Amino acid sequence: MNNQKNTSEDIRKTFKKTSQFREIAIRLSRNKGAMIGLAFLILLALMALSADFLYNYQTQVIEQNIPDRLLWPSMEHPFGTDEFGRDMLARVIHGSRLSLVVAASAVAFAVCTGGALGAIAGYFGKAIDNIIMRATDILLSIPMTMFAIVIVAALGASTVNLILALGIASVPIFARVVRGAVLTVRDVEYIEAARAIGAKHTTIILKHILPNCLAPIIVQVTLRMASAVYNTAALSFLGMGVSAPAPEWGALLASGRNYIRDYSYLCVIPGITIMLTILSLNMLGDGLRDALDPRLK
Repeated sequence: MNNQKNTSEDIRKTFKKTSQFREIAIRLSRNKGAMIGLAFLILLALMALSADFLYNYQTQVIEQNIPDRLLWPSMEHPFGTDEFGRDMLARVIHGSRLSLVVAASAVAFAVCTGGALGAIAGYFGKAIDNIIMRATDILLSIPMTMFAIVIVAALGASTVNLILALGIASVPIFARVVRGAVLTVRDVEYIEAARAIGAKHTTIILKHILPNCLAPIIVQVTLRMASAVYNTAALSFLGMGVSAPAPEWGALLASGRNYIRDYSYLCVIPGITIMLTILSLNMLGDGLRDALDPRLK
């Protein structure tokens, strides 16, 4: 009898979760801007995943071909060639992989670290909350780009250090977001019930609190991804990010600025790519915020 009761309860919970997910998906699909942004990001992700099948990295992306240097866009080279004769379309596509991996890794680091700090601060409160929040206030007072530049300057320019710099710079934001979300649910009835039956603090935070705080975290992830793409390009443009000849979008802008007067496509193409990626992430983030807000049902 108990087994039948447990099975029926599991089915109801699964059906409820499926219904909620379906409602969110329907509300998101009604947002045209979010759908356009999602479609562009899916296309970009597919290009990044298939970059090696489309263009060989050694021969078409980083190997110099001086006879074909500075060719304007044509059928053979849709985005033209750069000052070393390398195909710009190939470099932009391979650069999408680099930019997305750096941004996603930095945000993942920030979510894990900042989320843990925010959950601890919001759940335990008092002195622990004050210490963590004052530390995040100090970090938030430093502009994200400036903070990342300081970290990269101290550790050296490399892809790993760039991910670490952007991740650390985003930690205070996620700590604030998660803390605020935890404060709204830590004193509700089911949390009190979990404490009453002797559940451990770790279990309560991971199994009962954080799953109910996912909405603001998901929205913030998309917005921070956009910021990470921008800052990755900015640091590479300044020579403090991904090292040449890797085809990072900001590095493409930096190398093309010397030829912007006569060969403007060298800057226009990577610039538009960065703009569209950031715009798509922001539109998707706005759509998710509206879809996940229960007040807009």
